[in-house]
Order: sequence, then C-alpha cells, then structure tokens
Amino acid sequence: MNKQISAFLSATLLAFVPASMADSTPEASAQDTKKMVQNNFVETAQKGIKLSGYVDAGYSYNFTGSGNQSNVQGRFGSDTAQRGDFNLYAVKIALEKALTSENKAQAGFRTDVMIGEDADYFINRAARSNSNTNNNSNALFLEQAYVSIRAPVGNGWDFKVGKFVSILGYEVMERPANMNTTYGLLFNVMPLYYTGVLSSYRFDDYLEGKLGVVNGSNSDNNTTTNPNAGDGVAVLAALNVTAPGGNATWSNNFQYSTGSDNDTRQGADLTTVTSEAAAGYTHTESAYYIIYNSWGNWAPKFADDKLLLAFNALLGNADGSLSYQQNNPNFGPGNVNSCWYGAGAYAKYQFNDWFSLASRGEYLGSNNCWVFGNQGSAASIGLNGRHVTGDNLWEYTLTAGFNVIDNLLIRAEYRMDWGSNIYRSSTGGPVGAQSGGPAYYAGAEVVYSF
Repeated sequence: MNKQISAFLSATLLAFVPASMADSTPEASAQDTKKMVQNNFVETAQKGIKLSGYVDAGYSYNFTGSGNQSNVQGRFGSDTAQRGDFNLYAVKIALEKALTSENKAQAGFRTDVMIGEDADYFINRAARSNSNTNNNSNALFLEQAYVSIRAPVGNGWDFKVGKFVSILGYEVMERPANMNTTYGLLFNVMPLYYTGVLSSYRFDDYLEGKLGVVNGSNSDNNTTTNPNAGDGVAVLAALNVTAPGGNATWSNNFQYSTGSDNDTRQGADLTTVTSEAAAGYTHTESAYYIIYNSWGNWAPKFADDKLLLAFNALLGNADGSLSYQQNNPNFGPGNVNSCWYGAGAYAKYQFNDWFSLASRGEYLGSNNCWVFGNQGSAASIGLNGRHVTGDNLWEYTLTAGFNVIDNLLIRAEYRMDWGSNIYRSSTGGPVGAQSGGPAYYAGAEVVYSF
C-alpha cells in the first residue's frame, strides 16, 4: 500500500514539471523526483528557531483637548489620543535564530513584524504630526529583518545585514519593554530604524564597540529626503561599558548623516513647511545631522535587584543651506541650523513578585521650533539666519505595574506634560489655542507575551 501511495505522489509531482524543462532535460524518473523533494524543503520546526511576541491593548484619556482631539506637543502619535480612546497598540511577532555563544563561523536571522496603531505611526511619524485621529489598527510594520553573521576573529566579530532597530535611545518601540506605557519626549526625537550593515565586537566582559554604515534614519532607501542631494549615507558608532558584576551599563551612541534624514525627530522633515504646496514654494537643501546619545542603568546590589535607576541624554545638531524660491523677496537662499537637547531620569521599584512602581521625568529643548514640528511659517526653520526661540518641554510619568498571572502584565499610568506651547490647536499649527500646560493623561494597558 505504501508503495502505491509513493508512486501516486511521484506521478503527481511529475505533472507539475514545466514542459520546457521536460523538453530540454532527460525525463526524470520517479526515484529522481523523490530525491528532489527530499532535498528541497523548509523545515518548520528547525532546531534553534524561536517564535515570540505579545499582544498589547489598552485605554487612554487626555484631559486637555479641543473637540475630539488632544493634540499635545511632544507626545507620540498613539499617545495623543482623543478624549477617551480604546487602543490596539500592537500585535508583535518575532521569529529568530540567534547566534550561539560559541566563537565559530555561524549565521542566523531575526524578523520582527508589528500590527496595530503603533505600527501605523512607526511607518511615517511625520505624516500624522501629533494626532492619532487617523491611526489604523490594521497597519502592518516591518520593524526588523536582518541576517546575523559571526566571523571567528578574535573574540568573535558579529554583523547584522538588513533592517534593524536604532542603536540610539534608552526606550524602544516595544511598549512592554519600557518602564512606562507611553513613549517619552526623547524617544520622539530618536531614530527608529536603519537599513544597512552594523558590526559589533566585544573586547572583553566589560567593553563592546559597534560600527555601522546605513541608508539613514527611518529609511529603506538612502539617507536624504532631498531629491537633489544624491545618494547619502549615515555612519553609526557605539561604545558600551558594563560594570563588573553586570549590574550597571553605560552606552554611548553616535550618528552622522550626510543628508537630511527622514524624520529623526517628532514632526515634519527639516525643510518641509506645511503650507508650501498651497503657496507654490519650491526648495532644495543640503544638510547634515550629528546626534549623540548617552544612556545608562544601575541596579544597586543593596536593593536585592528590586530597584532600577536609569538616565538618558541627547544632543543633536543639523546644519546646512537652503534654497527657497517663491514670488516674494522675503523668501530665498538661507541657512538651516537647529540644535536640540534633552535629558531624562527613570526609576523602578519592584515591591514584590506582582507589583511595581516606575517613574520618569524628562526635559527636551531646542534653539528653534522646527525640531518639534511647528512649521506653520518659514521663520520656524530659521530662514535667512533668523533665530526663533525654541520650545521647552517637560513631562513626568508615574506607572503602576501588576504581574497578576504568568505572561500577563497590567499597567496603569498617569502623565503630566508642560512647557512652551505644550497644547496646540486641533489644526496642529503654531497659531491658535496654545498654552504652557499642564496637559494631563491617564491610561491603562494589558499585555500578554509569549
């Protein structure tokens, strides 16, 4: 009976062999077809490949707003909710074959896919400014997809080739991995991902270096959004220090881009003015970015791993020239320059196996407004060398976490934002109803991880 089934399967497979193949090659026997099937397949249960992820949903409420919008400066799009909003933040799926600890030639891969409102915003942060009114929970975002390679050089030289998340910043795109539910001010001005090559080398147990060449921040193509600037690149570098005992880490990260990156901050691109299409503006620009980020965390041994302290600091600068043409003598060639800076402090205490409290305080400032997306007028990007007073933003967040069941996390959060023009009008422009705040937020989150 088994022989009859085998013969039937072989004949069926032969029926799908293209006619051109049959004409140009000797006729395949049943035995040859069997060998071909045996040697070409994808093993779904291959050793070392792991599937993981989470489902993240919640409810958010902003106490400050106009109409059905609560457009608060500095908050991430999915956190600038309508007055009351149920959110499907993300469904995250990761498939990975990690490199082993052995110092030998080997390869692996990782692919991360995210579906939900956060995915919709990650695709293009500039598209929706600070409002989540149009967020789509059906959006699909490819967060990472890279091949990992280890060359047996020295202690082992590792490479990532493909698309991978940013090396800058203390917070990450996965909300459950951060201390707080909402994203911080500094996260909103950090690069999200790159496409290129990143190498890393661990000199010893305490020192690791990274070096990479990529297309630029948040771009699958080249680094620049200027159509006349050609093919640009960005260079990445990092130096990570781990304390003896492994209870403290200090990370220093650097990015240099040869062109204007695709929205490395919250808001629109460096040379995009919201009214340019209606006014008939045309422009070309040449600019470069320099970003330095330093973060660290420390789990004091006297606290028996219950206390975690962390900091995050950022300094960025964009400089270049802009040719801006319109039938108006006040618009013309000028300089583009902006500097942005910020710092944040984090603390988390795990009271017992099921309850924790985490807090975050941050400051973000700049020397002109375009860093924050306030491009309602040409002045806000510093045309003709005109200096515009920048925004100063502050926020404080308190988050309670409950690990009630294995793999289930419930968090409740309260947040306050204040500063210059913290609340913008529903149109999102630099004019209209504005105030220094404070703007209040409350929300809850339920996460199941697997």
